[in-house]
Amino acid sequence: MTHTPLRNLLFVMSDQLRWDHLACNGHPNISTPHLDALAARSVRFDAAFVQAGVCGPSRMSTYTGRYVGSHGVTWNRVPLPVEQPTLGDYLAAAGRKLHLVGKTHVIADTAGLKRLGVPPGSPGWRHHASGGFVEVDRIEGHGPPGAESGYAEYLRAHGYAGADPWTDHVVGADGPDGTTASGWFLRNVHLPARVAEEHSETAYVTGRALRFLAEQGQEPWALHLSYVKPHWPYLAPAPYHRRYSADDMLPVKKRASELDAPHPVVAAYMQMEESQTFARDEVVRQVRPVYMGLIEQLDHHIGRVIQALQDSGQLDHTLIVFTNDHGDYGGDHHLGEKDLFHDQVIQSPLMVFDPRPEADATRGQRVSAMAEAVDVVPTALDALQIRPALDRTQGRSLMPWVHGDTPAAWRDCVFAEIDYSFRRARLLLNRRPGECRGWMVRERQWKYVRWQGFAPQLFNLEDDPDEYVDLGQDPRLAAERQRLDERLHAWLNDQHPRLTMDDAEVAQRTDRAKEHGIHYGTW
Repeated sequence: MTHTPLRNLLFVMSDQLRWDHLACNGHPNISTPHLDALAARSVRFDAAFVQAGVCGPSRMSTYTGRYVGSHGVTWNRVPLPVEQPTLGDYLAAAGRKLHLVGKTHVIADTAGLKRLGVPPGSPGWRHHASGGFVEVDRIEGHGPPGAESGYAEYLRAHGYAGADPWTDHVVGADGPDGTTASGWFLRNVHLPARVAEEHSETAYVTGRALRFLAEQGQEPWALHLSYVKPHWPYLAPAPYHRRYSADDMLPVKKRASELDAPHPVVAAYMQMEESQTFARDEVVRQVRPVYMGLIEQLDHHIGRVIQALQDSGQLDHTLIVFTNDHGDYGGDHHLGEKDLFHDQVIQSPLMVFDPRPEADATRGQRVSAMAEAVDVVPTALDALQIRPALDRTQGRSLMPWVHGDTPAAWRDCVFAEIDYSFRRARLLLNRRPGECRGWMVRERQWKYVRWQGFAPQLFNLEDDPDEYVDLGQDPRLAAERQRLDERLHAWLNDQHPRLTMDDAEVAQRTDRAKEHGIHYGTW
C-alpha cells in the first residue's frame, strides 16, 4: 500500500540506556512520563535488540543498516570504511541532509579518503568523515568537547571559567574538603555536578536541537538527536543526583552459582576492574540511583523536543524513532559496563511514532516480533519514501508493523557480535587480536553464543529468562547446539554481500555473455 511520505525524521538515540529502565517497560519506580507518552502514541518493539553491546559497532550497525561483520567496525575507534553507506548517504542521494546534534562515535576512514584522493576539509571529505551527517554540534561526552562542539564556549559564556570547564564543572563536583571531586570515580557520583541543570550536557544538546528545529521552519528536515546520557561519567546535576535512593532500584540479577566455573570469556570479564567494582553492593547502591536520575533528566528534555514539535505543528509530519545503542550491566551477573550478550546489554527500547492516520489503529501497541538495530535505516527510508538505487541495508522496514500489517516471512531470531581484542580480557585469556570474536543468535527460547577458541554458551530463555544457567556443555543439548550453530553459520555466510550491485541487476545480467559477442566453450 502506498502512503503519503512523511516530511521529517527525528531519530533519537540514548547511550547506555537499559530497556528495563523506563516506566513504560515495567520499572516500578523510575519517572519517565514523556517517553511513556511517546510510547502510548507509538508502536513499541518489545523484542528489539542491538547488533553489538558496545557503542561504536552498535551505532555503525544502526547508521548503516548492516551487521558488524559487514561494516567492519568491530570496536570503538575503529574507522567506518569509506565504502560503507549510511543513512546520511541515502538521504544525500535523494537531495536531503541528515543533521546531527550530539554523539555518533563515527571515526573517519582517513586512509580510505586519502586513497581515493579526497582533499582533506573538502565537502566530500567532511561528508564521509562524519559518517554522512551534517554536524550541527557534535559532542561525544568522553572528554572535553573540541572544536566540533560549541559546548565549551557556551559554558564559559555562562560563567564556568577555566581552560576545561567540562572537566571542572560538568563532570566535577565539590568534594567534602573543598577540592574538585571527579565524576569519573564512582565514589563521587552521589554528589551533584557543579554545572547547573540548565547548562548540563543533556540540556545543552536539547537546546541546540531546539534551535535547529526552529531554524528549519516548515522546510523538510532530518535530525539525529543523540544523547550522551545515561552513559558514564555517572555524575548528575541537581536535583537529579538525588531523585532516587537504593530502595528504588530494580533487584540486582546475579547468583553465586554464576561464579562456579563460568565460561572463560565471562570469567575474564569478571576479573576486570569495572566488574570487580560493581560486584560490591555498596557500589551498585550508590551508582544505580544516579543512573536513574540521569534517565529522568533525559526524559524531561526529550519532552521539551516533542512539545516544541507539537507547538510548531511539525509533529504531524515527523517520524520519530527512539532507541539506544546498548544497555548496562550495573552489577547484574557480577559484571560492570556492557560488551557481552545478556539481555541487560543487547535489548533495545525501540519505539516508532508515525503521525499519519494509517498508524492510528496501532498506537500504544507492543509488538512481540523480533526487531534489530539494522531495521532503523530501512524504516526511516520507507517512511520518507526514499528508494535507494542500490540498497545495501541488511535489515527490514518496521513500517508494516506500525501500520498494522504482518510482513511475510518475518525473522524469528536476532544476531549480535563482539570483538574483545581491545579489552583486558584478551590479555587475561592469552589471546591474540583476531582470536577474540563472539557471535550470538537469539530465538524466543534459545540464546546461543559461539566463541573463537572456547566452548559455546547456551541459555534456555523459557526456563531461565534471566540467563543464570549456561547449558553450553550440557550433553543432553548437543543437538540443539548443533542446530543453532548451523543457523549461525548460515547467517555468517551472508555477511559480505556485494556492495556495488544488487540481486536484481545480477538476475538481469545472468547468462547474457553471447549477447555481447562473448563465446566460451562453444564448438
